[in-house]
Parts: sequence; structure tokens; C-alpha cells
Amino acid sequence: MGETDRSERIRASGMSEYVFCARAWWLRRTGQEPTRGAESRAAGTAYHERHGKGVRRARLLRRVSVACLYIALALAAFILLLWWRG
Repeated sequence: MGETDRSERIRASGMSEYVFCARAWWLRRTGQEPTRGAESRAAGTAYHERHGKGVRRARLLRRVSVACLYIALALAAFILLLWWRG
């Protein structure tokens, strides 16, 4: 098996950067440096906060929908049981 090109290797630091911000990881990987100005950093922080809120909201909505599904299935089973016995 051939040697992997050094530029294609992904290191632990790259993985942590990807987990934090996939866009910054991609930019660095393609040879572009993410901007480092205070305004850009503030905008990036605000974006990540909004994104985090959206992710938390999506998780909550998923949990609520699963709970509603279980309640609907339990109700359907109860109604079916009453119908079958009645």
C-alpha cells in the first residue's frame, strides 16, 4: 500500500478544529486562512451561538415528537384493546 501524502493526513488537532468549526477546517485545508480580525471573530462567535441554539431547539423538538409518537401509539393500543373486548 502506498504512502499517504502528508497534506491528506488528518491529525487530532485538525479533528478538534473540524468539530469546533467545519468551515474553518475546510478553509485551512484548501490553503485559505480564516480571517482573524476582531469583527470577524465576533461575527463567528455570534454565528456559533445562533447555530448552537438552533441545534438545541432541534433536539428538543425531536424529543417532543418522539414522546408524542409514543403517546399516540399507547392511545391507539388502548382504543384497540377496548374495541376488541367490547
